[in-house]
Amino acid sequence: MASIFSKIISGEIPSFKIHEDDNFLAFLDINPNALGHTLCIPKKEIDQIFDLDDETLSELIVFSKKVANAIKKAVVCERVGMSVIGLEVPHVHVHLIPINNMDDMSFDTKISMTESQFNETMNKIKSYI
Repeated sequence: MASIFSKIISGEIPSFKIHEDDNFLAFLDINPNALGHTLCIPKKEIDQIFDLDDETLSELIVFSKKVANAIKKAVVCERVGMSVIGLEVPHVHVHLIPINNMDDMSFDTKISMTESQFNETMNKIKSYI
């Protein structure tokens, strides 16, 4: 069965797309820890990050770096943290989270955003890609 991320890739489920190429997609997390919280995923559905071949893993990190640099320019933060957990969705995904302290990387705290705020954040980050 296709993961929710595969459904986002195919367009079955809408998302706030930040950046996309032939192999990867970045979109805003719909349940964010912080403004600008973005997920980077390979388009090929693979469950665990260390099951990716070396080339795809390297390309995912380089893709994520490009997106993180845009987030850092678009969102006021000390830095952009990266986390790979992978328990929520059986599809490799890298969390890029604007942070100012260690607690900002905790998945215990979430923020609420309106559709307008998602669109504004998406467009602002995209302008720096």
